[in-house]
Amino acid sequence: MPEELVLLAVGDIAPDRDDPSTIFARVRNFLQSGDVVFGQLEAILSDRGSPLPQARLACRAQPEVAGALKEAGFTVVSFASNHCMDLGREAFFDTINVLKDQGLAVVGVGANIQEARRPAIIESKGIRLAFLAYNSILPYGYWAEEDRPGCAPLRGHTLYEQIEHDQPGTPCRVHTFAHRGDLEAMVHDIEAAKKDADFVILSLHWGIHFIPAVIADYQREIAHVAIDHGADLILGHHAHILKGVEVYKGKVVFYSLCNFALDLRPLPEILSSPRHKEIEVLNPDWKPDPEYPSYFLPRDSRKTIVAKCVFAESRIKTVSFLPAYINPQSQPEILSPQDPRFGEVVEYMRQITVDQDLPAEFRVQGDEVVIGGGNA
Repeated sequence: MPEELVLLAVGDIAPDRDDPSTIFARVRNFLQSGDVVFGQLEAILSDRGSPLPQARLACRAQPEVAGALKEAGFTVVSFASNHCMDLGREAFFDTINVLKDQGLAVVGVGANIQEARRPAIIESKGIRLAFLAYNSILPYGYWAEEDRPGCAPLRGHTLYEQIEHDQPGTPCRVHTFAHRGDLEAMVHDIEAAKKDADFVILSLHWGIHFIPAVIADYQREIAHVAIDHGADLILGHHAHILKGVEVYKGKVVFYSLCNFALDLRPLPEILSSPRHKEIEVLNPDWKPDPEYPSYFLPRDSRKTIVAKCVFAESRIKTVSFLPAYINPQSQPEILSPQDPRFGEVVEYMRQITVDQDLPAEFRVQGDEVVIGGGNA
């Protein structure tokens, strides 16, 4: 019987504590059981730099986080996020370097656009996985170009269509669609990676943050085009809450894996600012919780998952997820089926998937939720 390769994948990571390894204390053994482990790094890992003018909320952590990621079992890290250039070029390169010094594969960023679009090829148990990473949440100047460092962009355009054009102030429809050049570049990258690997995994920092369930048009467009051209699995993040799952042509799209290991210590002046108050109204469940005094995001954001994909020779055997929860110490915990929160996370995933009319079916099998159904 051929060996099986187990890929585990999680969403946003940004520990900010004296010992960053402690944030993984309750999941370390499980993560280390994976053959390949993927995560999305939100924070800059550097002591240098100062916030750029366009950085909405600069996200910094200590360089020691790189070692904590390695110790926890991570092997591949995407740094293609809306924070990658928050503290300037020196801090950007510091982050890439400390990750690579730990032997971690880094995707989605580079000294120029060619580097940012370069896949990481990971071989384990005779199976070659290619990882590509892109970012749709882009402050000006954060994306790489021929002569500029940054992340691999996959930009989206927004069109606001007034429903009643003769009625000023009435609601509008929101249409989004992918940047043609970025979409074509992604297709080229996937097809090229497919020639050098057995499977292509796409990491996408995208979507509508905080608003429950809703998926933007451009996300579906990108996901379908990616799978049409050879992507085998799509790992989405950024929204800070879970989003639904789609099965398209037999391939699974996780639209948002939610947060996984974030320390959130916002300054009081930020929480009371008009800008933050405007963001809070996006989620009806954004209320203070005495049990989580340091966790200022919506209650939805405590529900999270670990994606699991089992590869066997030339096929994907199963794709599933393990329900998890963020505890009051901001630590992720894998839930057992006996924990009432297990069913809470599963039902939440079902509801948001149905809400967006996404074809997928969930079947609880032990401590996992196996994903099936979908479009042929």
